[in-house]
Amino acid sequence: MSLDKAIEHKKEHRKEYRKSKAFDRTCRNHGKCPYCEGNRTIQAQKEQERIESFEEIQTEESNDSFII
Repeated sequence: MSLDKAIEHKKEHRKEYRKSKAFDRTCRNHGKCPYCEGNRTIQAQKEQERIESFEEIQTEESNDSFII
């Protein structure tokens, strides 16, 4: 049964896209709009910040040990 037929005979139960997904093609799942991409990659960004701050602390400690 094709999708058009299924819709015509009320056999299609997929939910329609809502909010910005309804009018912006780039805002679908795994989309490239900045808002959705930011939501999807927030954990990777936080991890990168943790790594950078850890490296900063390590370099500060190594510089302090040579001063003594």
